[in-house]
Amino acid sequence: MSHGAISFADTGAGRSMQFALGTAVLFGPGRRFLRAGVAAARHRSPDMNTLVSLGALSAWGWSTAATFAAQWLAHGEHAGPHVYFEAAAAIITFVLFGKFLETRARWRLGDALRALHALVPAMAHRVEGDAASPERDVQVADLRPGDRVRVRPGERVPSDGVVVHGSSAVDESLLSGESVPAEKSLGDRVVGGSLNTTGALLVRIERTGAETALSRITAAVELAQGSRAPIARFADQASAVFVPIVLALALVTFGVWWAVDPTWDGLPVAIEYMVAVLVIACPCALGLATPAAVAVGAGRAAELGVMFRTGAAIEQASHVDTVLFDKTGTLTSGRSEVVAVEPRPGVGNEELLRVAAAAELPSEHPFARAVVGAARSRGLVLDEATQFVALPAMGVTARLGDLTVRVGKPEWLAQHGIDVSVVTPRVDALAASGVTPLLVARASELLGVIGLADTLRPEARAAVMQLRAMGMRLGMLSGDKHGVVAAIAQQLAIDEVAAELLPADKTRRIAEAKAMGLCVAMVGDGVNDAPALATADLGIAVGTGTDVAAAAADVTLLRGGIAGVPVALALAQATMRTIRRNLVWASIYNLLGIPIAAGALAGVGIVLSPVYASAAMSLSSVSVLLSSLLLRRFRGTIATEVPR
Repeated sequence: MSHGAISFADTGAGRSMQFALGTAVLFGPGRRFLRAGVAAARHRSPDMNTLVSLGALSAWGWSTAATFAAQWLAHGEHAGPHVYFEAAAAIITFVLFGKFLETRARWRLGDALRALHALVPAMAHRVEGDAASPERDVQVADLRPGDRVRVRPGERVPSDGVVVHGSSAVDESLLSGESVPAEKSLGDRVVGGSLNTTGALLVRIERTGAETALSRITAAVELAQGSRAPIARFADQASAVFVPIVLALALVTFGVWWAVDPTWDGLPVAIEYMVAVLVIACPCALGLATPAAVAVGAGRAAELGVMFRTGAAIEQASHVDTVLFDKTGTLTSGRSEVVAVEPRPGVGNEELLRVAAAAELPSEHPFARAVVGAARSRGLVLDEATQFVALPAMGVTARLGDLTVRVGKPEWLAQHGIDVSVVTPRVDALAASGVTPLLVARASELLGVIGLADTLRPEARAAVMQLRAMGMRLGMLSGDKHGVVAAIAQQLAIDEVAAELLPADKTRRIAEAKAMGLCVAMVGDGVNDAPALATADLGIAVGTGTDVAAAAADVTLLRGGIAGVPVALALAQATMRTIRRNLVWASIYNLLGIPIAAGALAGVGIVLSPVYASAAMSLSSVSVLLSSLLLRRFRGTIATEVPR
C-alpha cells in the first residue's frame, strides 16, 4: 500500500511479488465469492457476491495489466501506473473477516447450549426389569424409549423420561433457572442432563437423541440464528437493483473521465475511477445488517431463557401491541393452594386445618393435596383416618377416632343435617372472589371453612406491569368460570377478560382482534392453548407447559414463567432497531461513497483511490457487525431498554 513510499514495491520484482500474493488471495479464499458471483450473474439475479467479485476482479485486472503492460498504461507524471493488488486482496480479506466475526458471534452465543449438552453423561445404567433387577452399563446413544435406567445420587439423568420408582431432589437449574432442586417422585418427568442430588431414581426413558428437550432447544436456537427475518428481503431486493445501477455508474464514470481526456494518458485515469466505483459499491454491510443482528439477538435471547423459533418470529415480536394470556398455568401456578382458613368461634386455625388434612390424607384429589400440604408446612401432626370414602364432586368422609369427619361442598354437608347457614355469606363471598370453599364438619358440628384457589405465579404482577409500561394492550382468555377469572383479572388490573371459553372460542377471539388491526401475541401453556397460539400473530408458550403448546408457538419461555414475555418483546424491538440502524448506515455509506469514488469532488482535490475505497467498504461491514454485537449488552431490564 506504500505506492512509492517503499521503493522496492514499485520495482518489477516488487510488483511481481504483489501479483503472486494478490492472485493467491483472490483465487484461493476469494474463490467462493467468484463462483457464487458468476452463478448469480448467469441466472440474471446479481447479488452481493457479484459486487464483491466485480470489485476484486477490477482491482486485480487493472493491476495485472499495469504490471505486465505498464508501458501502455503510463499516465501523468508517473512512468508507470499504480498497482492495486492490495485493494483486491483487502476486499476479500475484510469481507471474510466480517463473516468470521459473524460466525464467531454465533458460536459464542451457542456456548451456553453446547455446555448443556456436555452435561449429558456418556454412559447409563440400564435396568432389565424392576428396581431390584441388576443393571448393565450402556452408551447413552444406545438407549431407546421404554428403557429403564437407574440414576444414583450425584449422577446426571441420561435422557428425558419419567420416574417409575424412588424419589429425589433433582437440580434442573441450568435448564429451568430455578436454584432450588425440584422434588421428583413417581410419575414426575425428568430432563436429560439434570443432576440427581439425594435419592436413587428408576427412570423410564421417553425421548432420546434429537427428541430430547436440550436437543430441541438447541435446534430451535440454531434455526432462529440461521433464518432470515422478512426485513432481510430489503437487502435482497436492493442487491438485485444495485448491481446493474453500479455497473451503469461505473461505465458512466469511465466514459466521463475519458471524455475529459480522450488520450492514452486519460485512459488509465478513467479506468482507476471506474475501479474505485466498483470497489466501494460492494454492499457487504447491507447484506450483513440483518443476519448479524438476528444471530446475536436470537443467541442473547437463549441466554435470557427465551427461545425464538425463527428470525421471522423476532421481527413479528417487535410489532406486537396486544398481549392475551391464558389463566391456568400461565398467570397462575396451575395448582390449588390454601388461601383461607376460617374456623368457627371456639375452634383454632390449626385444629381446623389438622382435622381437614387428616381426613383428606388418603385422597389423591388436588384439593386434598393442597390441604395436606398446608398442614404439613405448618408442622401439624396428622391422626390416622379410617373408613375413608371419597364421593366425586362432593367431598370425603373419614373416621378420626370415634367421630366422623366430612370435608366438602356446603350443599353436601347440608344434606347430612349440618347447619351451614351461619357461614353461607362467607362462602358466597369466597366463591365470588374466585376461591373454592370447603366446609369441614366433625360429627354434627361445623368447624369452619377452608378456601382454596389457583394462586398467581410470583412473577405475574411484575410482568404485567412491565408490559403495561411498554404500552401493550392486555387481556385474558380462559376456560375457567367467570368469578375465578374476574378475581385474577382484578388482582392484575387486566380489563379485557373473557371466561368459560372453549379452544375454538379463544381462536375466534384472537381472529377478531387481528381483524381490528391489532398485532396479537397469545401466551399459554396447555394443550387447549395450541390452536390459539397458532392463530395469533405471535404464539408464546410457557416452558413449563405441554409439548403441544411449545410446538404451536413462535416463542418458548424456557425459565422464569411469564417474566420472559416483556423480555422477549423488548429484545425483539432492540434487535429490529439494530437492523434498521445497520441498514441505514450501510445505505448512507454507499450513497455518499460512490460519488466520491467516481471523482465528483476531484475538482476540489478530494479523490478516492481503489485502496481507500476497499478499506472504507470493509470497515463499514465490520462496523455493522460491531453494532449488532452490542445486542449482547441487553440485560432484560425493561425500564432501561424500552421507553415508558
